[in-house]
Amino acid sequence: MNLLTAKHFIEAHNDFVLAAHRSPDGDTLGSCLALRLALIQLGKKAIVACVDPVPPYLRFLPGSETIVHTVDPIPEAAIYIDCGDHARTDALEPLLEQAPYRFCIDHHGTNPKNTKDGDWVEDVAATAELIERLLRAMSVMITRDIATCLFAGIATDTGNFSYSNTTPDTFRIAAELVETGIELPELNRRLFRTMPVCKARLIAHTLGTMELYEQDAVAIACITNDDLRAARATEADCEGLIDYLRDMEPVEIACTLRESSDGKIRGSLRSKRGADVSVIAQKFNGGGHQRAAGLTLQGPIEAAKEAVLKELFLAVKQWKASSRS
Repeated sequence: MNLLTAKHFIEAHNDFVLAAHRSPDGDTLGSCLALRLALIQLGKKAIVACVDPVPPYLRFLPGSETIVHTVDPIPEAAIYIDCGDHARTDALEPLLEQAPYRFCIDHHGTNPKNTKDGDWVEDVAATAELIERLLRAMSVMITRDIATCLFAGIATDTGNFSYSNTTPDTFRIAAELVETGIELPELNRRLFRTMPVCKARLIAHTLGTMELYEQDAVAIACITNDDLRAARATEADCEGLIDYLRDMEPVEIACTLRESSDGKIRGSLRSKRGADVSVIAQKFNGGGHQRAAGLTLQGPIEAAKEAVLKELFLAVKQWKASSRS
């Protein structure tokens, strides 16, 4: 499946639901909102659905106030956006599966590619890159609002253009988006330079309770519901906590585990130089990229931590052995 297949899918239908994944980030929301604006421009109907609320730092995105948390009635066509698998839409999944036509646009290497009418999965920095190419192929005018959404998706998934997934094409697309007149300084302030006090408390807790193993090559931290309440924070405030662990030296693999409102344990994994954390994630109902992945386990959190640590120890030992060879 490729760009042409995605273009034909959209041309064939007129009423869409664009599905973002749970715990939404800049890429899934930016991509969904940009595609929604494009479909409206083409005279089609489109809504964006996500089970979780929009995080405060992304509420400035054009159209974010229109996002719904359930789908009724079911539109003609559903598109999973930036969803490594259908289950990442959480409670929306059984509703979306009722849509007569279904497609997926994603950039996660672990995507099983099992959507009814096709999957366009490509190894790029952000799903927003694929959406940008799709819009140009459909001769959509890239307005400043659309560009703002796409830039947010690309910037957040590349760590503000600092991660190894950033390519020359990423910069070329970003440059074209900037040329539309987006407010780059304000975008960067909102995405990377604004922190509510509750998140600062959560960062302090995470760094204060983290544990280091394997000669400080493995870092792990657990966030419970009690921790969130103490910080007056929400699950959305956990976004980005993993980066503080990964950025320490000599950490190679970092992991955060947090209790979720549905009783499950959500985990984030990051590696720095070469360990493949997507392999670990797939062992725990998750997936993602080589250096950034997510997982889901049953509680309690201490049992989940012990299970994940075993895999982290094995992965870092394998990485060290391969680095010496």
